[in-house]
Parts: sequence; structure tokens; C-alpha cells
Amino acid sequence: MARAYKKLTQRFIETVTAPGRYADGGGLYLVVDKGVDDKVGAKRWALLVTVRGRRRELGLGAFRLMTLPEAREKALESRKALDRGDDPKKPKESPPTFSAAATAMIAEMAPGWRGRDTEAHWKRSLLTYAKDIAGVPIDLVDTDDVVRMVKVHWTKRPETGRKLRQRIEALLDYAAVKRWRDPEMKNPARFKGHLAKLLPRQTKRPVHHRAIPYDAAPTFMDDLGKRGSMSARALEWTIFTAAREGMTRHTVWGDVKGDLWVIPANRMKQDEHGEFRCPLTPQALAVLDTVRMKGQKASDLIFPGAKAGRPMSDQTMDALLDRMGIDATPHGFRSTFRDWAGDMTEHPREVAEAALAHVVGDDVERAYRGGDALKKRRLLMQDWSDYLRPRPEAEEVPPEE
Repeated sequence: MARAYKKLTQRFIETVTAPGRYADGGGLYLVVDKGVDDKVGAKRWALLVTVRGRRRELGLGAFRLMTLPEAREKALESRKALDRGDDPKKPKESPPTFSAAATAMIAEMAPGWRGRDTEAHWKRSLLTYAKDIAGVPIDLVDTDDVVRMVKVHWTKRPETGRKLRQRIEALLDYAAVKRWRDPEMKNPARFKGHLAKLLPRQTKRPVHHRAIPYDAAPTFMDDLGKRGSMSARALEWTIFTAAREGMTRHTVWGDVKGDLWVIPANRMKQDEHGEFRCPLTPQALAVLDTVRMKGQKASDLIFPGAKAGRPMSDQTMDALLDRMGIDATPHGFRSTFRDWAGDMTEHPREVAEAALAHVVGDDVERAYRGGDALKKRRLLMQDWSDYLRPRPEAEEVPPEE
């Protein structure tokens, strides 16, 4: 039996409001999108076709800009183009693969990213975690592909899964703007009303960075001090200052102002609170003396990576801990510091939190308090450094006879 054509009428397409696809025949559909707050959604014309073995929806245009006969004529032209081997919605050049499109997008976007590690994180998501679809043409990436990549991490590593989904969605939006994908097609990586129905509900779990108990920290620091690598010095500095490892990896000599380490706001996790001043103890300053060289400029990295002028990898200090047989992360030493401060000292909680560059209290409380408790933090950080690596006592001078 032959397929029916021209099933829709002008009156029907003008009055229909229920969301759905309404077939006219030959793959032509009137699509009524779901509206918001019980309002009628947008109406548009679409052509469902099969391209390279995959079902695709080609947007033909908005309902209000195209009459029913015009939509039928455009659908016929598109079908003829497809019969010739052309793709009416695509440029003549073949679209890039998923990985090539990701590389192009990251190269364009990276100059505007604030965080020093942001580019590496996007590359890890799109080029490592999604490597199984690296060779799929970007226009053919579909819901099944996205679910397959995201589901691996979705429940075991929730934050990784969320970031991966968001970055794939951003990449597919980018591809649509570049006309590598049909801009009329909905993004298969969108969450609300789509992947939310296909992925299990995530349970929010606090992220715990592996840490060593504080009573083991002095022995660990003795072992660390005997190692001569740049990663060992970077980790020493990170622990003495209770800093985030990213702050250490990107710090330059110009950030050190006497016995203060001043980190610019654009390198802080919460840059809206301005620069962060960290007091430097004699133990921390001694670390600088071991890596200081003649001719260093203010813009030079204090703890450079293997490549000249480039920071060390965000995995370098983790790898050092692995080689030492320590089940901890660099970030975990902040937990070690916090536990020590709470259990072993009388320093106020607010001072310990401020030393970690955590925001304490609401906006009103912070406005009244002002300042950054630098003097109190200096005492706390000196106690911490003395606990980790006691300073040698001054030798007693015998009394003159």
C-alpha cells in the first residue's frame, strides 16, 4: 500500500496546540514543541530522513514563516538533494570528528578562561573520558553516544559525570553554531526533560580527599625533606602553607613579598573575594631558598614543570605521593592541617578556616569583621610549621668565667 501524502490541512496546522509531531507524508512533519506554564509551544517544520544509516531530523523553518505548500516544496527539494548524495543542511566539507571538534572549541575558548587548569580539565573530559566516540563525526553524535560516555562516571564519580555531560552539551552547541550539526536539532546531551529520564538519580556525596593523620605528618615531612626533586619542594611548600596545589603550581616569584605570599584574585577559587595573603614561616621561606636561582624574574614560576616556562602537571605531586607509598592527595593535607588545628591547638575555628582561604560567615558578618586576620593566621601557621618541622633551638652560650 502506497504511503499517504498531503495529510495535513491548513486549518489543522493553524489550530493544533497539543505538543507532538504531525505527519504530512514523505517525512514532512509539523512539530509542536511543549510550552512553558501551560502556554502553547512553538511550531516548526521538520523533515525526518535517514543519513548514513542514522535517523535525523532536518529543520526546515518556523511555522509562521512558511506556508504548508512552501513546506512541502522545501521538503521535496531536500529529499532530492539527499538522493543526489548531498546534505541540504550541511556545508560541502565533511564535519569534523568529535575529538577534532573538541580540540577546535577548546583552542577558541581557552584564552577567555580564568582558571589556569580549566583547559586541562576540558581536555580530560572531552578527549580522555569521551575517547570512545573520538572518531564519530560530530553531526552523528546522538543520545546513545552521550549516555554511554556519561553513564560510566555518573554514579561512581558524580561530579566527573556532571562535568562531562555539561561539556559534551557545550561542544554540541558549539558544533551547531559552526553548522557542523543541524542547528534545528535539539541537543542530545541536554539534561532537563531528556537525559534526566535516562540516567539514574545522583546522590550528593561530599568529596573527601585522602589524607594522612596529623600525628604521622612530622615523620612524613622528614622523609619528604630528604628528596631532591622539584615536586618534593612544591609539596613541602603546599603543606607548610596549607595551600591548594593549583595555587602552588602557578605561583611566580613576584607573588612573594618578603614574608607574605600574595595570590592574585584571578588565581583563587573564589576570585570575587580578592587577593589572598598567606603568611610565610621560616620553614616555608627555607623551601624557597632551595629552589632560588640567579637571574630569576618576577614572572618566572617558582616551581616550574618539566617544560620550560610551563607549570608542573596537576598530577605531579600526586605521583610523588604514590612513589612514596602514601595513600593521600596533596589537597588532603589541608584536611590534615584542619584536624590538627581543631584537635591540638586553641586557635579559633574562624582563623583556621581563614588560613584555608575558606569564606566564613555571610556577607553581613564579613563586612563587619573586615580584615583577613593576618596576625592571628601568622601565629597559627608558625605553630603548624613548628609541629611539622621544629626549628633548631638556639644554642645556649656558657656564662663567661
